[in-house]
Amino acid sequence: MQNLRRKMVLGIAVAFVLGASAFGHPGSGILVDRLGQIYFIDTGSGLWKIDTRGALSHLSPLRNHWLAMDPNDRFIQSRLPTDSGRDWVITAAGSNPTMLISTDFPLVIGADGNLYYPSARETNVRILRSNGEGRSTAFVTLPRSVAGAALGWINGLTTGPSGSIYYTEDSAVRRITAQGAVSTIATVTPLANGPAIPGSESRPYLRGLKVSSDGTVYVADAADARVLKITPDGKVTTLIQLVSPWAPTDVAIFGDIVYALEYLHTPGDNRLEWMPRIRKISADGKSTIIMTVDQMPGARATKPAASMSFNFGFWILDFGMRIFGTSNFFLSNGFFEHGSNGSNGYERI
Repeated sequence: MQNLRRKMVLGIAVAFVLGASAFGHPGSGILVDRLGQIYFIDTGSGLWKIDTRGALSHLSPLRNHWLAMDPNDRFIQSRLPTDSGRDWVITAAGSNPTMLISTDFPLVIGADGNLYYPSARETNVRILRSNGEGRSTAFVTLPRSVAGAALGWINGLTTGPSGSIYYTEDSAVRRITAQGAVSTIATVTPLANGPAIPGSESRPYLRGLKVSSDGTVYVADAADARVLKITPDGKVTTLIQLVSPWAPTDVAIFGDIVYALEYLHTPGDNRLEWMPRIRKISADGKSTIIMTVDQMPGARATKPAASMSFNFGFWILDFGMRIFGTSNFFLSNGFFEHGSNGSNGYERI
């Protein structure tokens, strides 16, 4: 019986690992604090910071997807929303400012100090609001997508002027007022003869975005490998165009400077193959790469490892690279997640 149980668990685990590629995508999280320090998430190695001197430091090993900044350190771990089904986790990292790392969806601290994030496992997404006391309430139910289909997810979330919240669906940027009214800022059409980005099934694919004080939107179109600028009246222009397999997944703004988090995209789900870099775009349009994965100590092995092991205490799987050696894994929605003894929640890998 014990051998049969092991074979069953092994088979399920293999199926989940191989099936996970359909859900894989590089992280979408880059932010700048009031001092000009840059924080970004690398889905292959965790959370990093570039200080004002250009020095790089590794803040967290959680290899998740989205990032929010809590400048007032209001959301310590015990005050963050939790999911009883363990499908998603929000983790607090560091302080002054506290960074919030999300496994499954974008999130943002609003101008009112509350945490905003989308509901999960719903046909029509709601934006939820958490007040930092462990309680979440519905802020607004989002309308159907601009294409007319039910909206089951959103790709990016950020704040805007007058207490507003902006979000992206695949082909549109939309605005939620402080009172909960939703409007469309712009609908984006696919780039004619655009680049073929590995892993991108439809175009455009709007992901992370930021909004300046005058309402100008900067957004990453990952499927067409470009950063777009959208004026308050809806005029769309291309700020920078990349060449496949590189594509942006998020942007940040600091004064008149735009930073783009870019990834080398691959058709598979091997996170160590998704190489990040940071681009700085000046007000005059000049573009410079200011950070590459080669400058991130320990982010990637110098040589590919010969095998991959998942150590669950009583069985081991070998797939191609070594990840962890721990018994604190569980399976959720086709992904392996890693229990980290309470302090860091769970990591979707």
